[in-house]
Amino acid sequence: MDKSEPNHSPDEPVSEGIPAPEGAANLIDTDYVIGQDNITANRMGVSVDLHGKVFTISALVVTLFVVLTLALQDTISPIYDAIFSFLTGNLSWFFMLAANIFVILCIGLILSPLGKVRLGGADATPDYTYSGWFSMLFAAGMGIGLMFYGVNEPLTHFGTSLAGGPDAPLMGAAGDESAAAALGMAATIYHWGLHPWAIYAIVGLSLALFSFNKGLPLSMRSVFYPILGERVWGWPGHVIDILAVFASLFGLATSLGLGAAQAAAGLSHLFGAPESDVTMVLLIIGITIIAIASVIAGVDKGVQLLSKINIALAAALLFFIVGVGPTLLIATGFFENLFHYFVNLPALSNPFGREDIGFTQGWTAFYWAWWISWSPYVGMFIARVSRGRTVREFLVSVLIIPVLVSVLWMTTFGGTAIDQYVSQGIESVRDANMDLQLFIMLQQLPLSQITSFIGIVLVVVFFVTSSDSGSLVIDSITAGGKVDAPKPQRVFWAIIEGAIAIALLLGGGLTALQTMAVSTGLPFTVILLVACYAIIKGLMSEPRSA
Repeated sequence: MDKSEPNHSPDEPVSEGIPAPEGAANLIDTDYVIGQDNITANRMGVSVDLHGKVFTISALVVTLFVVLTLALQDTISPIYDAIFSFLTGNLSWFFMLAANIFVILCIGLILSPLGKVRLGGADATPDYTYSGWFSMLFAAGMGIGLMFYGVNEPLTHFGTSLAGGPDAPLMGAAGDESAAAALGMAATIYHWGLHPWAIYAIVGLSLALFSFNKGLPLSMRSVFYPILGERVWGWPGHVIDILAVFASLFGLATSLGLGAAQAAAGLSHLFGAPESDVTMVLLIIGITIIAIASVIAGVDKGVQLLSKINIALAAALLFFIVGVGPTLLIATGFFENLFHYFVNLPALSNPFGREDIGFTQGWTAFYWAWWISWSPYVGMFIARVSRGRTVREFLVSVLIIPVLVSVLWMTTFGGTAIDQYVSQGIESVRDANMDLQLFIMLQQLPLSQITSFIGIVLVVVFFVTSSDSGSLVIDSITAGGKVDAPKPQRVFWAIIEGAIAIALLLGGGLTALQTMAVSTGLPFTVILLVACYAIIKGLMSEPRSA
């Protein structure tokens, strides 16, 4: 039964590790106590506090997956290829339709009176300043991907658009360099614009609402209380949380694998280090150790500090390229690319009757599944740092501001690379391997040794930030919703994330990483679609700020 006012003292936490709502909030009256199904122990100074069923099943299945993938390296790669082709070839329309629904819901909430609901209660105040909040939002959500695809994707879409055909977005603009560049940038921004951030926003908003306003554990199962009622604490809820763990782990592993490949390529380019599996494995191990140190330091000293360092370095590299690259082209291109993005958005987001199957299946379906598989981790993380914001403030900040930064980033990096190829005839930028294209682009600019090294550092720190915040989130899910579970459990998940990335890289390379992201993203897409209903129902019962 819902109650319109808090059913306890305002200073009393709703549940362990979760602050009580400040002011009026519509708490859900449940007999469930966070952690009641947990196993607790302390042996030789190592404490554990975990949900027996969710942790055990998740850990055993993932460990078995890692062992089998490493043991069957020579035979498993074709299996990954077949699974990826089947899922993207037959279900691209489903991923695209779902992503459209998420965008429409977010925009609707921004414009509706429900946007006045404050996360954490009517009188709640934000836990973090705007600078710290934005840094953590952006570093957790997009870091490694922007570094890996910032040059590659605009160049690729430009090339396929120029050639025309089913591999090109909207069948391309054959033979027209100007139109191909515009379409290529619009297609790139489509994959890094409103849709992925709407996916993150849906998960983050639902978790924050049902935890900070409704008094439920910070776990995906809590979002489904309006639908499942008390059954959410049983096996239906266990399955939801286990799927959230799998999606988060494999979504993270995809990003960590891409980061390791790009860092290895950069080290080979700058210092002649061998670009081999051994190098990538050593990188993953080394960076995982740094991530563990950050996990132990905690959110304020670890994740937030690294996020701010990341944003500062990324901004420095971005504005350096703006200054020494084709400055006027970048300045005008930002607005032109934004215009072309919105003009082409209806056609790019149409899920039915598409002829450009190489683009929709090879790019869009993978991207949407990847973002969705990331969404439990990113959504829960941004929920944890967004208490005190109104729904409208939350959605505008999570949806609009990062999109503008993504447009600027892609315009700067991708636009510079396209200009180097078209205007300067530098074919090496286009012809380089995708994990090396960033460094080849930087090589054509002043101080390339320094900027390339900064690029490697950025990849590494984004890697650490993703692994760090990801382990915090996965630990919260497997600890029954506790946000202050013992640190050894977080260390365990940081190690598992690195192990999965290593197993997938050795067992099938980039296709293996993409396959697991799509495979785990599929069931979680269904979960998020159902969560949309729960969000609306939950918000309608909340008091609104003035």
